[in-house]
Formats: sequence, C-alpha cells, structure tokens
Amino acid sequence: MVKKIFFVLGIFCVYVMSWMSYAGIAVLMGIESACIPLPSELIMPYAGAMSVASVNAELSAQYGGLVLPQFNLYLAALAGAIGCNLGSEVAYWVGAKGGRKAIEKYGRYVLMSKHELAIADRWFEKRGDIIILIARLLPVIRTFIAFPAGVARMNRTKFHVYTFVGSFPWCLGLAWVGQKLGLELMSEHSPLKAVMHKLDAVIAVVIVLAAVWFVRSRLKALKQYREDDAKEKAKLDEEKKKSDKSDKSEKSTKKDDEEVAAAAK
Repeated sequence: MVKKIFFVLGIFCVYVMSWMSYAGIAVLMGIESACIPLPSELIMPYAGAMSVASVNAELSAQYGGLVLPQFNLYLAALAGAIGCNLGSEVAYWVGAKGGRKAIEKYGRYVLMSKHELAIADRWFEKRGDIIILIARLLPVIRTFIAFPAGVARMNRTKFHVYTFVGSFPWCLGLAWVGQKLGLELMSEHSPLKAVMHKLDAVIAVVIVLAAVWFVRSRLKALKQYREDDAKEKAKLDEEKKKSDKSDKSEKSTKKDDEEVAAAAK
C-alpha cells in the first residue's frame, strides 16, 4: 500500500513536470512548501534525472512514450527555490492573518502534527530570523518554519530572501543526487548499479520503512487532531451542563423569592 502511494506520487510529479516543464517544478515545490505532504526528496531527484538525455529517454519509455522536457540542473534548482517561496508565502500568510489557531485549523487538513509545529515555534523563538535560512536546509522542519515567521510578522522581504537562499542549495543538492543516480543506474558497468542489485532487498526495506514512517506520522497527526476535538467537545458539553444546572438553580431561587414575596403581601 505504502509503495503504491509513493509510486503514484512519483507518476504525479513526472506528469506535472512533463505538462508544465520548469513551472511544474515550481508548482510541485510550492505544494510541499505550503505544508501539503508531497516530499521535495521525491520531486527534485526526478527533476535532476530529467536533466540527462539518456535517463530522460528511459523515463519516457517507462511512462508509455510520455514527452518529457530535458532540464538544466541549475534552472531546475532555481525553479524549485522559486516554488518554495511561493508555497511558503501561503504558510506565512496563514500565520500572519490567523495566528496559532488558524495554523492548527489549517494543519489538520494537511496532516501537520502539533509536535512539528511546536518544534518550529521553539526554533524560531530561540534563534530568530536566521533560522528561516538554516531550516530550509533541513528535512521536515523546513516545511513548517514559515508558520511561526508569519505569526511573528517577520519582515516579508527578509523572509523571502532567506527562504530562497536556503532553498536553492537544497533543491540543487537533491537534483544533483537524482542526476548522478540516473547516470549510474543507466550504466551497465556502474559499481553503484552492481552494489544496488546485490542490496535490492535491503534498499527496498529501507524505502518501505521510510515510507511507512512518513505515512504513519501523517496518520498519527490526524489521530491527534481527532482526539483533541473529542476532548474539546467533552469539555464544552461539561461546561454546558454546568451552565444549564446553574440556570435552573437561579430560576429555582428566583421562583422561591417570588413565592416568599407574594406570601409576605
């Protein structure tokens, strides 16, 4: 099931890039940076692999003769970094306009855990604006760091400069890995290919475990939101019961006072 999910995500990335070229890379990275679970670790290696003609031809054959653009490695990284800025603007805006409550409301729809948000908050509070640049070079946290920047209303120009400067090497590094892996796996005499053939089972297990962790963490976030909703509902119900009981008590007391006043007359 998990392998199928990542296979489908891979197909989605390739088709979007086939249809939109460099703009497709920007759109996909924008989706990831808006905290929607579409890993850059999947997007950019595909873009890098598509910068090599022979790899491109092989991918095209695998996808039924799909016409694929041949990317320039640096332009692909540039498109990815621009996409990061576009998606991060959405996350920044949610934080700036709605604060923490809006972030948590938005987070439930993209399966962002409160734990991840808390980490981003702590990092931003402890290290200040510069963490925006540093976090863009780190897995997971890079996706959520825009939220606390928005809540703090960090200078927007500085926010986007730091986002771009941090995102470009991240995108370039992942694209370069994809390019080199594509070249190595296309070569019949590649030592890497020989090793990977011998370790097929191990590599498959590692990929599956990583995928399971990713999906499990998203489902865990969803479960946490549902549990919190249930607790909040129970709390509201309890408060309502107390309020109703208090109202009844007040009405009863008022009625008794009226009866006493009437008797006195």
